[in-house]
Amino acid sequence: MITKSSGFSLIELLVVVAIIGILSSIGIVSYNGYVSGTKQKSAENAMQQISLAQTEYYSDNSEYFTGNEIGSCSPDIGVPPSTGASSIAIEDALFGGGDVITKEAGYDMCIAKVGTSYIVTATNGDKTLTMTANGTWTGK
Repeated sequence: MITKSSGFSLIELLVVVAIIGILSSIGIVSYNGYVSGTKQKSAENAMQQISLAQTEYYSDNSEYFTGNEIGSCSPDIGVPPSTGASSIAIEDALFGGGDVITKEAGYDMCIAKVGTSYIVTATNGDKTLTMTANGTWTGK
């Protein structure tokens, strides 16, 4: 005598739940990598805009903008941390208060004076990007 079952067995449900869990964990990891890469690219674009604005600032003032306040530039790039300008000061001086360095990108920008030139640093806690005045990148 054969009995018909009208539902799923417990094993079948556990297998389906396990497969869904594995797929969702792979999706979350991929999505987090995508978001991180997008934020880094946004910071790199902002750094390029800062470099272009520095060129314009230099043509108007015969010096690069580095600010007078204590910045957060990392000393491991050969720049004393007391000579930098923060994100807000950069936007005020170079972009007239425009929102070029967005908070959504998650990076803090800093411009530090290096001799007669400058270096732009972007940090987000675990990643540091730097760009010199001649366009040399580190941390990419």
